[in-house]
Amino acid sequence: MGCVLFTGATGGLGRLCVRKLAERGWTVFAVGTNDARLAGLSSLANVIPIKADITDPASIEAARALVASHTSSLDAIVNFAGVTSFTSMVEGDPVPAAQKLFDVNVLGTVRVNRAFFDMVLKGRGRIINCSSEAGWMKSQPFAAPYFMSKHALEAYSDSLRRELIYLGVPVVKIQPGPFDTNITDIVKGGYGKATDDTGYYKDMLPRMRPFLELGLKQQTGEKHLVETVMKAISAKRPRLSYKVGTSRLLSLLEILPDSIVDRIYLALFRRWGRSPKQAVPAVGRISKQGRESAV
Repeated sequence: MGCVLFTGATGGLGRLCVRKLAERGWTVFAVGTNDARLAGLSSLANVIPIKADITDPASIEAARALVASHTSSLDAIVNFAGVTSFTSMVEGDPVPAAQKLFDVNVLGTVRVNRAFFDMVLKGRGRIINCSSEAGWMKSQPFAAPYFMSKHALEAYSDSLRRELIYLGVPVVKIQPGPFDTNITDIVKGGYGKATDDTGYYKDMLPRMRPFLELGLKQQTGEKHLVETVMKAISAKRPRLSYKVGTSRLLSLLEILPDSIVDRIYLALFRRWGRSPKQAVPAVGRISKQGRESAV
């Protein structure tokens, strides 16, 4: 077995993958930001925990120096760090959420791959980028920053793969569906805040909860994702991409034209609340008499 750099190692699924790799004899440089979870990983044989922030170039360079003190080559880089959100694009300020998701999900991956590329090239290793089903599926409402970032990650991965063909370094995409992790809690928390703060969707969002929970419940056992990561790392000829735990509900939408999918969402909108033309917050609405309506 060889050496693996694994970001997102302090997340729920990340820790499971790190444990499995260590059990199979891999030396794992486990990169994360949670001190307590890094301390827990330090007790495992073959695991070298590294506290690093993938949005901070200086932090990544410090991590590289630490890895270089142990080895000059890597057999794989696994970019598992990622964040999500439940965000309206027309209420509040969506820019900070979009910036954060791009900084972690896309640019964080770019930074790590660039910083450690010479080590994976020397080890004749591979790069594994954890995308999502959101990277290839039709976009959903209130999830634009996440879908935007994962579509961008897919494009980056494909372009990088075609660049590194000439250097003999495979680039592999893993595209998980929903799993029961802290990301699920983030979505639910964002949904709750959006429901409390909304002006446009006061009627619609509360009635959206069953649909949201149905999608989150369609989760696959964690072991399937862990084994998929193991295959991507150890397969002699890895596939270009691995889908695992794909949502059955959302997969049905993929066979339909975009115009039909739009109509489905519009039908749900009308069923769950007022029509879009009626869903105007009281603030700033002008009455027939020309007076501003009460708040």
